[in-house]
Amino acid sequence: MHSLYENPLVTRYASKEMAENFSDDKKFKTWRKLWFVLAQSQKELGIDISEEQLEQMNTFQNDINYDYACKKEDELRHDVMAHIHAYGEQCPLAMPILHLGATSAYVGDNTDILIMLDGLYIIRRKLISCIALLTDFAVKYKDTSTLGFTHFQPAQLTTVGKRACLWIQDLILDVEELEQVFTSIRLRGVKGTTGTQASFLELFNQDHDKVKLLESKVAQKLGFEKVYPVTGQTYSRKLDSRILNLLSSIAQSAGKFSSDLRLLQGLKEVEEPFENLQIGSSAMPYKRNPMRSERMASIARFAIINSLNPAMTASTQWLERTLDDSANRRIVIPQSFLAVDAILNIYMNVAKGLIVYPRVISKRVREELPFMASEHILMEMVKRGGDRQLLHERLRQHSMEASKRIKLDGEENCLLDFIAGDSAFNISRTELEEVLIPDRFIGRAPQQVVEFVEENVSPMLERYRHEKTDNAELKV
Repeated sequence: MHSLYENPLVTRYASKEMAENFSDDKKFKTWRKLWFVLAQSQKELGIDISEEQLEQMNTFQNDINYDYACKKEDELRHDVMAHIHAYGEQCPLAMPILHLGATSAYVGDNTDILIMLDGLYIIRRKLISCIALLTDFAVKYKDTSTLGFTHFQPAQLTTVGKRACLWIQDLILDVEELEQVFTSIRLRGVKGTTGTQASFLELFNQDHDKVKLLESKVAQKLGFEKVYPVTGQTYSRKLDSRILNLLSSIAQSAGKFSSDLRLLQGLKEVEEPFENLQIGSSAMPYKRNPMRSERMASIARFAIINSLNPAMTASTQWLERTLDDSANRRIVIPQSFLAVDAILNIYMNVAKGLIVYPRVISKRVREELPFMASEHILMEMVKRGGDRQLLHERLRQHSMEASKRIKLDGEENCLLDFIAGDSAFNISRTELEEVLIPDRFIGRAPQQVVEFVEENVSPMLERYRHEKTDNAELKV
């Protein structure tokens, strides 16, 4: 047991991969990489920086003297300056040119962008995996008739596979939004204290072309073709808001799936995985509580609410910058990524092991189908010469009586018996049974599944065929 609070997103829910992505170690190593490529690019453009200085910086890029950095931060109350001193302590030759012309946002903001980008790659891979798993499920059950619900009241029939396509489509919309976000992400670049590049213009003796080329070189070394054309001291915090809105959207999709699955599990039609030794309740041994789906809903709520933070931050930044974003962003951004990572871990695990109970589904369909077939029966009787208005009223009366007996007396649905016994209809019970074939009431649901997969899902899965992951294991 630990004596201090630990974040359960790290200890219980999110993957090690995502936790490492937002670790201090990755952040500070990225800072050093940014300092190195800045110095390297400055040398290439004629600044007096020696190969020995660059070699020393390169040697210690990933070997951080954390004890020294912590000691200096206690003294200086400034994390960037503390790490400049720590880097310089290991690279005494390079100390005079470290961070040359830069401001703290050069390492801070550019690092945040790089780390969020890596986090989105992890998220995209897991999104694609969820889509692939649900697609297999949808195709397998595309013909399995099931009772559809509106307002959680019995409606027309659909199929188990068609319903799964609703979940898939939400995730596809998330991937499409993610693709748009990817195209909008640029590096903050090399902008200086208030974004004017004044310090770099001074460094290069008022040579504007070299200042522009410096920024281009740094961006290219970090894998970017573009930087934001203008910034204050920081890049616009609207980027954070846009990224966390995307994460919120994914959480919304997962929350919808979670709600649907819990309703279906309550109906005993479809269940999430339940392991041999798993305990559903400490008091009720028979319980098979949908704890995975419940956890998904719980963390999804957190991720959705968290998206409000960067929106507020973006709207309250003063002029070229204010530091009231810093503490908030340190908490909100990593935790949103960790939360959605955790959600998708659960989603993959559940989608991989969904359990369907066709007999329960069929029983419920049979119970409700006579009501749904009433319009079909009405049309058939009119074809045989019946009075549509008279028959409609008789059907209404019989339906109300059958519904009352089901609800008040617990009887089976006797609507067909009422109709067969009513001379106004002139139809036998056997003929009515022939009408009640579930496949006649599911419309184009099976075809919709096939068309949706072929036209929408498969092209996306093919495009990202190298990005799926099979790791759907949960810690608890």
